[in-house]
Amino acid sequence: MPPSTSQAILLVDGYNVVGSWHSLKQIRDRYGLEEARRELVANLAGYSAYQNFETHLVFDAQYQDAPSSREMASGNVWICYTDYRQTADTYIERSCALFRKDIRKFDHRLIVATSDRAQQLTVVGYGAEWISAEQLKIEVDLVNLRVRNQKQTFKKGRSPKRFLSHTIDPVARQRLAKLLLGQDFKE
Repeated sequence: MPPSTSQAILLVDGYNVVGSWHSLKQIRDRYGLEEARRELVANLAGYSAYQNFETHLVFDAQYQDAPSSREMASGNVWICYTDYRQTADTYIERSCALFRKDIRKFDHRLIVATSDRAQQLTVVGYGAEWISAEQLKIEVDLVNLRVRNQKQTFKKGRSPKRFLSHTIDPVARQRLAKLLLGQDFKE
């Protein structure tokens, strides 16, 4: 895990979340697993940026004869594919074990998102925090709602009435306009 300025590191069991979120299950069933992964990445990118989390989205590659790989999906989200015959659970457990010896543990939280009960007990045993896939969905939705509300508030704040000239009475506004145009407004 690279050094970061984030406040927490979030490890997400990708396929566990895809299987837990109703919206992702529908996308998976209708359009395929790749599209469900893309949607999950998009959801986590906004959430991670808002929360200032460094997120590692972990997917099993246990049935594919390929070495592990890691790619940056956005400024805060990394997609990690495990080694051949390695599960996301073992990848996450190993990351938690390594984090115990990492100096970042003093100023970063380590959070694991999965609904796998055995995984939950293991990562908590390593000192990581745990949230369920369902709780992650709730938090992602809340962040999306906050962002939407902030955008609406910002748009409302950009109305013409926010300018100082609109708070001045009309006669004074006309005088200022003439002054700006270099016209003499003697009365």
